[in-house]
Amino acid sequence: MDLLEIAKENTKKKAPFYYKFLSMLSVVRGYNILAIIITQYLAAIFIFSPQKSLKHVFLDINLYFIVLATVCTIAAGYIINNFYDRKKDIINKPLKTELDSFISQKTKLQIYFLLNFIGFFFAMLVSWRAGLFFAVYIFLIWLYSHKLKKQPLVKMFSSAVLALLPFFAVFVYYKNFSEIIFVHASFLFFILVIKDLLKDLENIKGDMAQNYITIPIKYDERFTKMLIGLTVFLTFSPIYFILQYAEIGNMKYYFYLVLVFYVVFLYFLYQASNKKDYVILHNMIKALILIGIMSLMLIDTSVIIERIIRLK
Repeated sequence: MDLLEIAKENTKKKAPFYYKFLSMLSVVRGYNILAIIITQYLAAIFIFSPQKSLKHVFLDINLYFIVLATVCTIAAGYIINNFYDRKKDIINKPLKTELDSFISQKTKLQIYFLLNFIGFFFAMLVSWRAGLFFAVYIFLIWLYSHKLKKQPLVKMFSSAVLALLPFFAVFVYYKNFSEIIFVHASFLFFILVIKDLLKDLENIKGDMAQNYITIPIKYDERFTKMLIGLTVFLTFSPIYFILQYAEIGNMKYYFYLVLVFYVVFLYFLYQASNKKDYVILHNMIKALILIGIMSLMLIDTSVIIERIIRLK
């Protein structure tokens, strides 16, 4: 019995609740959702509203609704992406696909629509503008999963833009239009492009089997590696400008780390030749993003200590 048949069999079984719970966490990528929540709150504390107390940020009901709207719409996005990618994921991610199969495709679609409705509802509680923002975001995620990801160059940019958009919801809410935020966003955009290209290299086998035209398939692996190298070079510009701002505080050490990281990363990228190598490189970039999220606390360590002491 092949993995596709196993997946079909599992949807027919009455699996224990905890299997289905773990399956849903896998489908919506619970670890990514948690990272997004942490990132939004850290950004709110250290970038968007540095003058406000911790208590004010954590008890801000509108920010809470924006975070909930973000969580719901992104989780729904992972579900619809999982729905469309099911066949190629059986080849690219057999173990994850088998875990995901404990929830039927029909149930996934029902949860998808429910989460989008809840996300839109929470956004409307903030304002009609927030509701409109998330309505457009929901549509763009569907468009990406259904159409855009099948066009190599469009996929590369649209994936990174969609990953950045939730943070612009917080950005617009606080009306903090400082230049450094756009520079940070450009740095993160290039990192996300690198991550997406590595994911394409990692998934070549399944993409070819399902006739997905990605950059590695259309232009070959060597060209994709060169494109990743070029994108790495492009991140030097925002890093340079970020390091000119005294406001980043001790977060400057993160960007020094990034420069060292790139030396190691490019060496392993040049040596990479199979899926295992690309998985390692992909995980290296994900670790870099995670460290970047936590390094937001280094912008001004005295702020967090003072806020905890004051708590007002």
